[in-house]
Amino acid sequence: MKTLRGLYAITDSQLLADGRLLPYVEAALKGGAQLLQYRDKSEDSARRLRQAEALRELCLRHGAQLIINDDAELAARLGVGVHLGQSDGSLAAARALLGRNAIIGATCHAQVALAEQARQEGASYIAFGRFFDSQTKPGAPAATPELLEQARARFRLPIVAIGGVTLDTAPQLIARGASMVAVIHALFAAENAAEVERRARAFSQLFADI
Repeated sequence: MKTLRGLYAITDSQLLADGRLLPYVEAALKGGAQLLQYRDKSEDSARRLRQAEALRELCLRHGAQLIINDDAELAARLGVGVHLGQSDGSLAAARALLGRNAIIGATCHAQVALAEQARQEGASYIAFGRFFDSQTKPGAPAATPELLEQARARFRLPIVAIGGVTLDTAPQLIARGASMVAVIHALFAAENAAEVERRARAFSQLFADI
């Protein structure tokens, strides 16, 4: 499995409604996104399967990896990875279901102890956040750049920074130890697909500069 480093794009069902999902995601992948998390909290399982299958094809075409948010069963069906929040079920059970090669990520909020637990249960990466005001989760616990330095010193796993990350704030997170920056609004809240690709390239370039 290739090293997890770079731009981590996360979909948003409202931002990417009205036919924007596939063209905007493809633009992000063209711009260099390495990981794509499909995040859709709706109950429409048929649509979620259809969309996830289409996203898997796009990721394969562009050499990226697909992660499903909070649905290990769907991830197993598609042969892709999963991202689990603290209330999304057992990481160890997901590892048993998906096998040892699947990418499994864990939300660790702003707590090193949660990251240690995730590591022991077989996480592929640990995600800390939110670092800045986030439109997706405005009430999430705040993490600090210092936390990234602590985590980098303690863990050998890739570290994902999430929560209100922008092109202006990402460089300090990368400098402090983030292997990847997870971005939703600063990537996908765009006028058109060409702008999404431009933003993705700019985020990806931040990793090349270091």
